[in-house]
Amino acid sequence: MNKNIKLAVAGAIFAAASAAQAGIVIPAGEWTMDISGNVNSFYSQVKTSGNATVNGGIVASGGTAATVNSQGTGLLPNFLAFTGTTRQNDLDVSFTMSFQPAGDVGRALAGGTTNNSLNTRQSFLTFGDKSWGSVKLGKDLGIFASDAILNDMTLLGVGSGAGLGNATNGRIGTGYIYADWKSQVAYTTPNFNGFQATVGLTQAWDQLGGTNSLATTTRGGGNPAYEGKASYTYAANDVTAKVWVSGLAQKQGKGVDTSEDPVAYAGDIGANVKVAGFDLTGYYYGGTGVGTTVQFSNGYFTNGKSRDSDGGYVQATYALPTKTKVGLSWGVSNLDLANGETASSNIVDSNEMWTVGLYHPLTKHLNLVAEYSNIQSENHSHAKNTQNSGSLGAILFF
Repeated sequence: MNKNIKLAVAGAIFAAASAAQAGIVIPAGEWTMDISGNVNSFYSQVKTSGNATVNGGIVASGGTAATVNSQGTGLLPNFLAFTGTTRQNDLDVSFTMSFQPAGDVGRALAGGTTNNSLNTRQSFLTFGDKSWGSVKLGKDLGIFASDAILNDMTLLGVGSGAGLGNATNGRIGTGYIYADWKSQVAYTTPNFNGFQATVGLTQAWDQLGGTNSLATTTRGGGNPAYEGKASYTYAANDVTAKVWVSGLAQKQGKGVDTSEDPVAYAGDIGANVKVAGFDLTGYYYGGTGVGTTVQFSNGYFTNGKSRDSDGGYVQATYALPTKTKVGLSWGVSNLDLANGETASSNIVDSNEMWTVGLYHPLTKHLNLVAEYSNIQSENHSHAKNTQNSGSLGAILFF
């Protein structure tokens, strides 16, 4: 099974049987082809209340209390991935391409094509050897904050009902910043008795949200982002533990005005421990100029000064004798005001979410999921909107 799909399953903890399975493996001459992926669908009911203006909020504006029913994919979109591997000239060589069809297709005869989309989140090659590591070139999951989303229990569910394209938010923006899918050149070390590190250059992102002198005059300056992460994994008897750190930095402008903050950066730390049916995760991040929810969203004020942000989440699950996993998690993402910004600003102050979930492996590949989430978005004037989201569905891995 393609690496990120396996990480998504193993990291998100709810399909232990599926995580051990390869996809559909086909020998093809000098190549071995692995076809893998998932299909999921959820029925969700989302009730929103509050009439606050929260720019950058997960619950941006409630207005009159409203209830919306919908059906579509969850945080992990439908995946169809093709991976080919071979050994040539003392090198392990591989390629991966994947496609993500939407679960909500809209009304074809009424011009409803908003969610009738096909993403291409992965298209990369790798080469290397276990003696010196591997190199990746192409589009794949970003490096910074990748472990945060791969350990998020809502990865196999819905989480926040507000979607990003053909997927929901999960806990994105309520505990971590989205790693996103990026073109990159990255090097990963060999595994040194549990320690492994990755460093890379990833494509430049522009600032999003509002107007500021850095973003509008230089659009990120065309500068690449510098990303890296390191992790240590330990296993003994029935205990498995992992600790990781990662970071990101990108110059956002020329910095010709000394009053501006031209460099955006962030760092994080997380840990996961599995023992006796319990699975515990803790995560924290902080940065400046990186914004909130999506990288470089609302990271700067109009005077070119950066906004600080931080947040994190804690999560616990327990496997019952029936193999059903019960999960509870809480997380928050905070965005501070920049120097010179007034306290009456409607910019988001915090996005916070509680989630409780049930995840039952009906078969070794098929999981039934039930989730409930409470999300609150508050601005710096202390006005807030609330969203309650409940969902039922299933996710199948192959």
